[in-house]
This record gives sequence, C-alpha cells and structure tokens, in this order.
Amino acid sequence: MLNVTVRSVLPDDLLLLDRLWQLYRHDLSEFRGSLPDDTGLFTPGRLPTYLNDPNSAGYVICQDTRPVGFAFVSGVRAQPLRISEFFVVRAARRTGVGRLAARQLLATYTGRWEIAFQEENPGAARFWRRLAVEVRPTGHREERRAVPGKPHIPPDTWLLLDEAQVDGTP
Repeated sequence: MLNVTVRSVLPDDLLLLDRLWQLYRHDLSEFRGSLPDDTGLFTPGRLPTYLNDPNSAGYVICQDTRPVGFAFVSGVRAQPLRISEFFVVRAARRTGVGRLAARQLLATYTGRWEIAFQEENPGAARFWRRLAVEVRPTGHREERRAVPGKPHIPPDTWLLLDEAQVDGTP
C-alpha cells in the first residue's frame, strides 16, 4: 500500500521547491519549447508568486518520507479553488501517488474547483480527466480558455468541478 502524504510547504522547503520546480519546468519544456537560461536553469516563473500570495497554499507531496512532488492551490480565501501547479517526479508517476495526492488536496477544501491542463500533455490530460470522473462523476465539465498574455500558446483545457466534499481516500 502506498504511503502518500501532502503537507503544507514550510519555510525550510524553499531549496527543495526550487529543485523540484526545475524538474517540473524541464518536463513542461517538451510541450512549450522553453529552454533553460545561460546558467542551465529554467526561470522560476510563478513559483515566487505562489509562495507570497495569501490566497495560495503550497504543498509538498511525499511518498513515505521522500518528497516526490508539489502542488499549489489558489483561491483558498477567495474561490474558485484552483490547482495552479501540480507535479510528481517521473519515477512516482503511474503508481497512484499523483491520484492519492490530488484526492487529498481536493478533500482539504470544500468548494468549486478549476483545474487547467494542456492537451499537448497527454499524460496530464488523461490523469485529470480520470480524476474528475472519479471524484465528481456527473459534477464536472470542460471548457477551453486562452492563456492570458500568451497568444502563441494553445488554449488550456479547464476542468470545472461542482461543489462537493471529496473524500481523500482512494
């Protein structure tokens, strides 16, 4: 049985998050064509914003005691709730870690949820669609939205989950 926990980001987690963020951005570069800078690092993007936004909450995803990913939830004070970023390292993918972590996040807050993903990332599209059917079999729908300020990027797909409490167990 998998031992997956989702814990709040602590001040001591900043270096850990920076490292995991690099892996995340590397994975996304396959779909977005982004390249590292001259020092070999990807830009921090919205990471600093999430860490300083009182309407966002950060989480470290652990398998047993080892960090294997992160998630950022926006809308914790002013809904709708959004999974703004969600990442699980490749070695832990397709093992159930992401599913258990996502269910725990959805169970943490009651309300309407919005989850964006890119169709160009077929693994993410399959993952989020399966999860939506699992947690809200008839209480979800999809829509496409342009990415603000990035007309060169295809629109994101948004899963809109109706308000209902999600049980964090599998």
